[in-house]
Amino acid sequence: MTKIIPPPGFDDLSVDERIDFVQSLWDRIAVTPEQVPVPEWHRRIIRERLEAYRENPAAGRPWTEARSEIERKLRER
Repeated sequence: MTKIIPPPGFDDLSVDERIDFVQSLWDRIAVTPEQVPVPEWHRRIIRERLEAYRENPAAGRPWTEARSEIERKLRER
């Protein structure tokens, strides 16, 4: 893997500013999602989860229910 050297001044930014910078980079990439490569391991996990769902659809639950539970747990923190 190639080591990426941050732009000049990046290390002088606060953590919040670094996060904003990285988010802005991702936002630029996300403008063209069709160009973002999907790793094979992501595809494999999706296939495995779809197969598990097909074998036992009752084991899953609606996204709205899962999201509500996640939000509730975050509020309790």
